[in-house]
Parts: sequence; structure tokens; C-alpha cells
Amino acid sequence: MTQTAQQPEPDDGEPRTKPWYRQLYVQVLHAIVIGIVVGWRWPDLGEAMEPIGTTFIDAMKMLIGPIVFLTIIGGIASVADLKKVGLTGLKALTYFQVGTIIAMVIGLVAINVVRLGEGVNADPSTIQTSGKAQEYIESGESQHWWEFLTHIVPDSFFGAFVEGDILQIIFLAVLFGIAIKAVGPVGEPVIAGVKRLTDVVFKVLSFVMKAAPLGAFGAMAYAIGKFGLSTLTSLGSLIALFYITSILFVVVVLGGFLAAYVRLNIFQLFRYLKDEFFLVLGTSTAEPALPGLMRKMTFMGADRTTVGLVVPTGYSFNLDGAAIYLSLATLYIAQATNTPLSITQQLGLLAVMLLTSKGAAGVAGGGFIALTATLSTVGTVPAAGIMLIFGIDKFMSECRALVNFYGNAVATLVIAKWDRNLDIDRARQVLADPTSAERSTAAGEPDPTTGGQPALAQDGSR
Repeated sequence: MTQTAQQPEPDDGEPRTKPWYRQLYVQVLHAIVIGIVVGWRWPDLGEAMEPIGTTFIDAMKMLIGPIVFLTIIGGIASVADLKKVGLTGLKALTYFQVGTIIAMVIGLVAINVVRLGEGVNADPSTIQTSGKAQEYIESGESQHWWEFLTHIVPDSFFGAFVEGDILQIIFLAVLFGIAIKAVGPVGEPVIAGVKRLTDVVFKVLSFVMKAAPLGAFGAMAYAIGKFGLSTLTSLGSLIALFYITSILFVVVVLGGFLAAYVRLNIFQLFRYLKDEFFLVLGTSTAEPALPGLMRKMTFMGADRTTVGLVVPTGYSFNLDGAAIYLSLATLYIAQATNTPLSITQQLGLLAVMLLTSKGAAGVAGGGFIALTATLSTVGTVPAAGIMLIFGIDKFMSECRALVNFYGNAVATLVIAKWDRNLDIDRARQVLADPTSAERSTAAGEPDPTTGGQPALAQDGSR
């Protein structure tokens, strides 16, 4: 009796999605949980995991500069009218400022209503500052509100990339993009080279993204091992107020504006960006999610030039999470140290925070530096009061980063719609079926973010 050969499974022509255990967000979520357990049960081991998290974040930061530089140059060079680029940038900056003001006002209202600092009765003269906190205070006190303007111009071309300063890289990219456009046909080979180099950089990104679960594990294990879960209970009410205020801002303010103006659902956007959500949650910074956000916004139907300008600029100017944090923390410190502030003084603080928050963008400990710069500029609230919240800052940084991230996602869609550069039908289709990006990869559908190459999958691979 001859054995019948096994027949291959029928191919119905439908591309297969990855099994759940190979989805990036699932792997990162499991890594976060494991990191929390390791940091909680074995604190010393958790602290020892710090190099794993920092190495992954450094690897992502290594790629952010080239991606931003190449994307902006390619976008500007492909636009027929350079005035359109300038108008897009002006609209984005206007939106960023309005959004920041709204976020700060919401933070001020929340802390004025709940008044968590009352009853602490901290004496500023007895508060001791040391270590990192002292460094942040000194850096903030030496910071001037106008420095973010003069800091835009780098000391050297490569210095901007070495320091990883997104704002300086944007400045260089805009100059190069305009220059390439101005030289006409001479610049066409350069544009072609930029597009090819962009493909290469995104391929490198796909390699690095495979280590995202490991990076999230290392960062979370270190945070819990270093600071401990007990830190959450000491000022848990302030942490809870910050998270609740931030959630309401994202869902009600950003979600409401997204629904009213762009006609898209914020909860569908959450689901679409779930990979980036867990990446930000695990690493406590929004920077590793920048390339993925740019790719996904373009895949949704937003113009590549608009995405290339709005997303990187938003990472320096559209810091809604940091705005809420600054207003909450400043008023909490004032209440805790029995420093009375009138409504006029609080509005004055808001005006100062609009500037100081931009000055510390992208700097390590930027939240504390901006907070100290604000307190030092106004002079009514003691800067040493930041020690009252120094211990819980790590547990608030995740929320700050997530609000900043979603704020930039919504800003990109709003500016694209404002510029009439958003394919609404495609955006609705993608949000209704977030796995379409992955299926298009299997089907070989061109990806608008990479100049015709196959689309990146959910984990960043091709």
C-alpha cells in the first residue's frame, strides 16, 4: 500500500496576520509585567537591569536624528510650493501653543479644586537637596526663558546629531530641504539618494525594534527596583490626580476635538497605536515611539510632508503631558510650603511655563529643569520644594510621555486635515481595521512612508 502524499493547505489568497504571541505589543506588555515582578521581588537585580533599558533607548535615539532629518528633507523637496511648508509649520506652532495653554489651565483647575498640598506645612528652609535633584535645580536656575530660541542653531552640523537635539536637527533639515529645492534639477540625484537612505534607516529600525521587549523589561525592572512600589503610596493622591487629569485631557479634550474636527474616534486611535503605547509605557519616554508614530500617521493617509514637519516639531513644542505636570507640581509645592498665590500670580506662572517648558525639551530630567526654571523665574515659590515630589517623579514620567505622544498623534491628524492633506476615508478604514498595515505587508502593498517599498509591519519589520 502506497502512502498518500500530504496535500498542502489551500491558499485562499488572504494574507495571514501574525499569531498573538508574535505581536509587538503583547511581547512588550509581558516584558513590563515581568520587569515589575523582578524589581519588586528582587530590587538589587532590578537595579542591575538598568543598562538593558538605557541601551535600547540609546539605540532608538541613535536612529531618531537620521529619520527626522531624512524625512523632512524628502518631504520639503517633494513639495511644489515652499510657501505651503511654511504655512504648515505656522499652523502647527499655533496649535501647539493653544493645546499647551489648555493643558496647563486644566492642571491649574484640578490642583485648585482638590488642593492636595494643604496640610503638608513643609518648611522650605529645612528642605535638603542633594544628588540628581540638586543638579536639576542648578540647571534650572541657570536657564533663561529665551534660550530655546538661540539653542535652535547648532554649534556644528554633526553636533546636533551627536547631542540628539531634535529641534536643531529640524532646523538643519529645513535648511537643506529648501536648498535642495532651490537648486532645481541639480538636486534631483540628492533627493533620490535621500529616499534610498531613508529605506536603509527604516530597515535598521526594524532590527532595533526586535529588542523592544527587552528594553521595556530592563527599564521597568530598574524603576521598580530603584524606587520601590512603596514610593507610590507616599504621594499616591498626587499621582492619582495627575493620571486622572491626564486621562480626562486626552479623552475629553483631545478626543473631543479629534471627533468634532477630524471626525475620527480617539479610542480607535488608541487601538491603532497600541504597540507604541506599551513601548512608551515600558521605557518612560516618548522618543522611541517617534519613528513608529511617523510611519503610522503616514499610513493612515496623512501627507508625508505634514507628518515629517509636525511630529518631530511636536516632540519639542507640543508637550501636553509636561504642561499638566508643571501646573500641578508648581501649585502643589506652593500649597505644601504655604505660599499663597493669587489668580493673577497663577496666570503669570502659566505665561512663564509656556516658555520654560520649551527650554528643557529633550533634556534629561527636563521636567524638573523646566519646573525649577519656572520657580526661579517667578521667585515666589521656593525651588527647593521640588524635593517634595522628587521621589515619585519616575512614576509620573510614563503618564507625561504618553500624553505627549497622543497629543502629537492628534496634532498631526488635525494639521493634516487643516491643510487638506488627510485622506479621511483611508484614515477611517485603517482605524476600523488596525491590522490592515500588517496585512498590506504580506500582500506587498506599497507603503507611502518609504517611497514605494513594502509597508512596515506592526513590529517595524518588512
